[in-house]
Amino acid sequence: MSSLLETKIAARQHALREQGLLRQRKVLSVDHTLNTNASTSSPRFVFEGRAYVNFSSNDYLGLSRVPELAEALHLGAQTYGVGSGASPLVTGYSDAHLALERELCALTGHEAALLFCSGFSANTALMKTLFDQQDIVVADKLVHASIIDGLQDSGAQLKRFLHNSLESAERLLARHQTSALITESVFSMDGDCAPISELSALCRQHNAWLIVDDAHGFAVLDGYKKAEAAKLIDVQVVTFGKALGCQGAAVLGSQALIDFLVSNAREYIYSTALSPANAALALAATQYSTAHPELQQKLLENIALFKQLCREANVPLLGSDTAIQPLIIGDARQTLQVAEELRAAGIWVGAIRPPTVPVGSARLRITLTAAHAAEDITACVAQLAQVISRVVVPLVTERQAADDHR
Repeated sequence: MSSLLETKIAARQHALREQGLLRQRKVLSVDHTLNTNASTSSPRFVFEGRAYVNFSSNDYLGLSRVPELAEALHLGAQTYGVGSGASPLVTGYSDAHLALERELCALTGHEAALLFCSGFSANTALMKTLFDQQDIVVADKLVHASIIDGLQDSGAQLKRFLHNSLESAERLLARHQTSALITESVFSMDGDCAPISELSALCRQHNAWLIVDDAHGFAVLDGYKKAEAAKLIDVQVVTFGKALGCQGAAVLGSQALIDFLVSNAREYIYSTALSPANAALALAATQYSTAHPELQQKLLENIALFKQLCREANVPLLGSDTAIQPLIIGDARQTLQVAEELRAAGIWVGAIRPPTVPVGSARLRITLTAAHAAEDITACVAQLAQVISRVVVPLVTERQAADDHR
């Protein structure tokens, strides 16, 4: 006889499988057919014995495969060991952490920084520590799940404005005595950018903080100049697992805010610190990205090439100008089918389904990097066009005929 929990688990998994929403891990391995300097080749990996070109990574500048940064991690481990050994307030806070925090502050103009092991923990810690039941917080409709979870834990009243709508945000700010407005620099599923300067002006007008999750914009966007971010943004959350190609995250803000988080953020107080080796790596990656602006330029060129080829092939993108290029399919199972057809051609893209995105907006999430070769981008678009004409267009026609019949 099954226990209550076993019954619940089985029923839930069955329902997800029927809806095309079941999530499963896939074991990937290194493609050893690449030349020794892997940073000069399009990102690839091997799954079940076959190599794929990777169009689903957030490694926007290709830094995860740069030999100099692999050496920085090796040197960091030799110098500090492979782990921090304790929470930051015990003995887990080293000069490697301090050096990274100072570098991030120099780049953004903020007074202080606090390191976390992931962007999710940074966002949830910030939200649940900074706010409580006395606060009213305004947030973009599409902010990340980590922000939503943290706000729910905090007990704050959450008011959500229409995505990237200044008018909707202003109405909420005028109607409520708001503590903060929260948005993202680049939205992870749509790939569009928030109007940071305009939102900053609104927040100044209504005496509210502007908090920006800069996970997908840091080191790749020039929407606000380096060392001037603090003039627009009160709290900036940056992650190292996207454009910097490594691991970890930081909350940037005033010294008073960081001191407050050090004293009160449970995720920070009770977690083993980010390893000093990873802090040294993130520092090296930050400096490398700054010293090599040609990587940002190459990424922009690859984005432009991809969009041009999609226009010529009538592939209907969402309109993003960033490395995140969504293609809305709608139906979750159909989205999985399209992704599988692309994989059959050796191209790996993300199939994003609810609850990550709203029901009816399942999509391919194609991400470009500075490391992609032009010929691989061309091949990707050619396969996209073929699959859409063969699979998606007949489905849409079938749906329209069904609607007309009703």
